[in-house]
Amino acid sequence: MRRSTNFEQGPIRPPNEAQSLLLRVTRNCPWNQCLFCPVYKNQKFSLRSVEEIKQDIQTVRDIVDDIKAVSWKLGFSGRINNEVVSHIFSSPDYSSVYRSVAGWLYYGTGACFLQDADNLVMKTDDLVSILKFLREKLPEVTRVTTYSRSRTIVRKSVESLKRIKDAGLDRVHVGLESGYDPILKFMKKGVTAAQHIEAGQKVVQAGLELSEYVMPGLGGQDLWKEHALASAKVLNKINPHFIRLRSLRVPDRVPLFEKLQSGEFKMQTDDMLAEEIRLFIETLDGITSTVTSDHIMNLLEEVSGRLPEGKEKMLAVIKKYQELPDSERLIYRVGRRGGVYRSISDLEADPVTYEKIKDLIKDLEARGGREQVEKFITEMVDQYV
Repeated sequence: MRRSTNFEQGPIRPPNEAQSLLLRVTRNCPWNQCLFCPVYKNQKFSLRSVEEIKQDIQTVRDIVDDIKAVSWKLGFSGRINNEVVSHIFSSPDYSSVYRSVAGWLYYGTGACFLQDADNLVMKTDDLVSILKFLREKLPEVTRVTTYSRSRTIVRKSVESLKRIKDAGLDRVHVGLESGYDPILKFMKKGVTAAQHIEAGQKVVQAGLELSEYVMPGLGGQDLWKEHALASAKVLNKINPHFIRLRSLRVPDRVPLFEKLQSGEFKMQTDDMLAEEIRLFIETLDGITSTVTSDHIMNLLEEVSGRLPEGKEKMLAVIKKYQELPDSERLIYRVGRRGGVYRSISDLEADPVTYEKIKDLIKDLEARGGREQVEKFITEMVDQYV
């Protein structure tokens, strides 16, 4: 067995790719200047060679074969079940990459996510070669996804993007963040709203699935309305397959923290964010995107649904939160940020947890007032950044 075999993986992936096979195609981010981003800072971007990447793919093929051989040896005829995965995870003979591949086979998603931040920056011929090799060597893969930047995509022709799709790429994740140019400039995003629109339309025209990420809170208290309206209007012109909400957090390790400390940037409160998201959802019009709020940093995970039919349901979730008494909103916020609550209805579903959170808030307020409660909430949510 090739148990010592290794392949390279990057630091992050989208939450919805948690059960995907992770393969690193480029290292770090070619832009790496966004004020709100904590990832890749002080790391140099580099392209991996086609040969390196293909070797990693071959390594994954070898590991898959080894794991299936273990399954046969244990009497499970190549199936990757609990017993096989437990054997791989409990034995010191198997490396972390063996375990990650075993987990991928066990979940059976067939999904593969190509890391790092902007793989479409590669030459089209190189990426096509890699994708074809991946599909040939790993027929278990049924969906391939990657990150890219709008500024990179606008440099590709629709024909090039179609070639990349035909070679095996299915979906592209793009960080829109905002559709308002003054915010994009302030945050050093390195792209304009017009480029976001052009890039998104090209991806869709090429037949690729498109996920656009929007960052509620990125306009701060001064530009929240412009942020919500402009971002929705940009997305109305793109009609991406997915709109993913990722609320802004500013831990002390991101460049934006200095502007927060100086007062140049003022964070939205959770209640302000709820109103911003309400305006954003309300302004989405004429599109068939699926909105998802699938991250613990988001206060209202239930703000999810397919447009246009799901709009009223999403707005109703926000309204339900906004109509809660102040004390109930605070209990929900603590429970959500602590990972206990996933929906507003959870407030009533578990009275024991409700009372525990209520007592915790009382204790925090006794020690330092409402400010202490807010500090506690901030520390809890920032750990997920």
